[in-house]
Amino acid sequence: MGRPDYMCLCVWLWEIWMCLCETLFVVIVAIMFVYLQMLVFVYAPAPANAQIVHSGQTCVVKEDNISERIYTIREGDTSRVAKCRPLQVRWTKTAGSASDKFQETSIFNETLRIPNIQRVQGGRYYCKAENGVGVAAIKSIRVDVQLLDIGVGGYGKQEGERCSDLDKPVLTVHQTVGDVRGNYYQEKTVFLRCTVNSNPPARFIWKRGNKPIEQSKDNGVDIYEPLYTQFTLVLALSLSNSVIPQGETKVLKLKNLRPQDFANYTCQVSVRNVCDIPDSSVTFRLTNTTTPPALKLSVNETYVVDPGQDVTLSCEVTAGFPTPTVTWSRYPGFLPQRSMIRGGSLTIRSVTPADAGVYNCTAVNNVGNPARRTVSLIVRTMKNLTFQITPDSNKDSESIQMGRDLKLSCHVDAQPQDKVNYTWYKNGALIYPTDSLIVLRSDPDMPPGTSSLEIVDMKFRDQATYSCVANFPGSSVPELRVDVNITQSSVVPPVLSVPVGGAVVNVSEGGTAELVCLVDGKPRPPVLWSRANKDLPMPSGDWVVETRDGRLRLTNVTRDMMGAYRCQTAPYNGLNIKRRQAQVQLNVEYPPVVDPVLLDVRSQTLSTVNLRCLVLKSNPNRIASARWYRNGMPIRTPPVDPQSVPQLRFKLDTTNNGTYECRPYNAEFYYDTPNPIRTLKNNYSYILQWTQKEPGAVDKIIGYWINVQQNRQTVLSKQITTKEPVKGVLMSYTLTDLRIPLPYEVSLTPITSYGTGNMVTRTIQYSEPYTYPRPSDHVCGFEDIRICGFTQDRSDVFDWTRQNHLTQNPKRSVNTGPDTDRSGTKEGYYMYIETSRPRQAGDRARLLSPLYNVTAARGPTGTTRTPYCVSFYYHMNGKHIGTLNVLMRVKSIATVDSAVWTLSGHQGAEWRKADAEIYPSGPFQVVFEGIRGNGFEGDIAIDDVSVTKGKCKQKDSVDKTAVLSGTQQSLHLLPAIVQLLGTICLTFLLR
Repeated sequence: MGRPDYMCLCVWLWEIWMCLCETLFVVIVAIMFVYLQMLVFVYAPAPANAQIVHSGQTCVVKEDNISERIYTIREGDTSRVAKCRPLQVRWTKTAGSASDKFQETSIFNETLRIPNIQRVQGGRYYCKAENGVGVAAIKSIRVDVQLLDIGVGGYGKQEGERCSDLDKPVLTVHQTVGDVRGNYYQEKTVFLRCTVNSNPPARFIWKRGNKPIEQSKDNGVDIYEPLYTQFTLVLALSLSNSVIPQGETKVLKLKNLRPQDFANYTCQVSVRNVCDIPDSSVTFRLTNTTTPPALKLSVNETYVVDPGQDVTLSCEVTAGFPTPTVTWSRYPGFLPQRSMIRGGSLTIRSVTPADAGVYNCTAVNNVGNPARRTVSLIVRTMKNLTFQITPDSNKDSESIQMGRDLKLSCHVDAQPQDKVNYTWYKNGALIYPTDSLIVLRSDPDMPPGTSSLEIVDMKFRDQATYSCVANFPGSSVPELRVDVNITQSSVVPPVLSVPVGGAVVNVSEGGTAELVCLVDGKPRPPVLWSRANKDLPMPSGDWVVETRDGRLRLTNVTRDMMGAYRCQTAPYNGLNIKRRQAQVQLNVEYPPVVDPVLLDVRSQTLSTVNLRCLVLKSNPNRIASARWYRNGMPIRTPPVDPQSVPQLRFKLDTTNNGTYECRPYNAEFYYDTPNPIRTLKNNYSYILQWTQKEPGAVDKIIGYWINVQQNRQTVLSKQITTKEPVKGVLMSYTLTDLRIPLPYEVSLTPITSYGTGNMVTRTIQYSEPYTYPRPSDHVCGFEDIRICGFTQDRSDVFDWTRQNHLTQNPKRSVNTGPDTDRSGTKEGYYMYIETSRPRQAGDRARLLSPLYNVTAARGPTGTTRTPYCVSFYYHMNGKHIGTLNVLMRVKSIATVDSAVWTLSGHQGAEWRKADAEIYPSGPFQVVFEGIRGNGFEGDIAIDDVSVTKGKCKQKDSVDKTAVLSGTQQSLHLLPAIVQLLGTICLTFLLR
């Protein structure tokens, strides 16, 4: 019986133990659940919160409203705006009361410190704080910079100048009628101007002697503020080359001077001791001997000297009371370091060519206008003596041939150019002019300052060594000499070529590249390098770079250097014939640029994180691969789609937080702008147009930020909203209220949901619009040197030439070209193409009309465009006449040329008229294109060009149709055909 009772007790105890264990397990689970909830609650990240605190040398801090403080500080003190505490902080600034222009800066830092604060740094500052959770926090504070001086925050202060010199106002004296060169006698009205810059606005007090002047108690004075303030020239001169803007001005007017008006006058200005800025004052004594300054120079206005000489320029004061202060300045640049000023004399020791320039002597005594005298100092120099060998230009020759003419030319770069003397020698003996050896002291067919020796009908005896010597008569500047060996075997035309594999050069950014164009010939000319895009300078900043061996070496290559480079033979130190040229393409490979460079991402545990690697630009412009790193260690990721943005997705936990780095290995923003302009009085509008080159290569674009500056002053800065860009689709924005004729710098930046893209900048220029010619300038006869706004095309081979009968070359090609203009007068001008050497068959010259700004308004019935009539006279006489084309160039996303008229071959020795009707879809230009034929007897000319609104007159349509068909003979047969038809009709009626 005892054993069963014992067993039952054990079972009962076991059941109790199991129940306790289950209860304990449930309690532990519940406690852990509650604890985890508390952890999640405690460690859940909260949205960012920002609070701006400030320190530094503040004067006053007051609350402007609930959300913003006003922080007042004296100019030159140090401001510290800080403690915007969350991890990612961005400071930006907009203009304020004391700022003269709009500014925007971005600083990623908790503390914004501004040492030696200037007035242009006043304004409203924004602190944007974010931590990836919720909405970003934005706070603002306004900084008001207080000042009282005549400078502008460092703009006016020169090195070594005391601040106290700038704290005084400027007081100048003027009369009613100009600045009369005489005494300030009675019965004259005198104006005393007092000018100062301040913030807040200054209070002016005028005193005569020690007594304040009260306008209400003195009928002989007026105190007022002028409608506009023309800051005195005294100030600009006293501060050397400083540029000082306008300030506040008060004028004291003394009406009909009385004896008591001759006294000491004091202008006292005050900002009421704000920021402990003391009052300032200036005093001027007015007497009956007060006169403006006058000067006299000791040398001529143009002064030419040899290098190494000591130069003294004296400026004598002949009038002025108070005694004027004389200053010297130089343009461009500053006075030479070796110069000394004593009184009114400027002395330059051992003058060099770098000391040349315009020297200004100015006398100032704050009475009337300053007196000025100017001396142009020229230091004689000679360098770069070059020669040219020109075969017979009338025979299209490129080599020396017996029985033909030959010209040797000599040119030196000199100052002054017109004082250079050239002497020619043959085998060391001085050449005396004869019928077969003609010496031209100044060759009209060559650049100014070029001397030429013409060998007429070259004989065997003319083969020799010719020498050209250039010097300044009576000068110590050493003469320069060049020798040229002339024989049939010693002169060979040059050959220019690009080595195999050298047409495209690839280089990594920061590396070194060598572009090679090999040249051969006798004599071997230098090779000139330039950018194929004529609007871009060479990396050195020059437009053309000369190389002796044709090798252009570029170091520290940057992406801005990428593009096509043109090499061509120089026209000097060799044969003066058609220049040989070639082209080399430089490709600069650079790593992708990502944005933002550093991004702080915060997220909840176990949530999905998506990191994106936004590539702004790269070359090649497609991403070949992208690698992700965590804390410096690579992460295995799937291959990158070149058309997509590299991204990394993962769940965040305690094992994978850290610093992630994206390294893409190989999208760019592009825009093109035509030039449509509308004008209204003194303003003009500009229609900015652009396309997005590869919209799919970047994040979705939600708008653009446009910034317009004029002379570094921002006139417009705003975000514009556009539709999502589509490749090839044009977007536009109209810029208004631009001042004629100022140019503007326009910057355009795409904005995406993840930040901003790559900014591009260009300069827009004002050009005179031509909607259509007015009746007064209906026809352009090219009589004015400005040729009615026509311009030469920069992308053609050669240019059109303006000429009349009186300016024709007496050695011009015969049997081609007009003798006079269309009117038949010797004084009348026309435009023509000269087809003599060095021109070759197929060479093109294009003449561009002004831009005609039109809109696509409805035209005649059946059309949607307004017609225009292009009318002109042409002259095509000669057995080698090529082709004359008339094109319509329409400005759009890309420039499009459409042929509207063409004619080829000899057309007789008279002027003929032609018309062409065009229907432009937008702003357009008319292009006259002359193409050289197979020889030099192929000059083509045009005259009396007009572009009128509306269709061409009916009587001209027959002529136009005949010309367009290319059968010029039909024009000659037209009268006979009309006569024949009339005879047939008359015979029919008589029957």
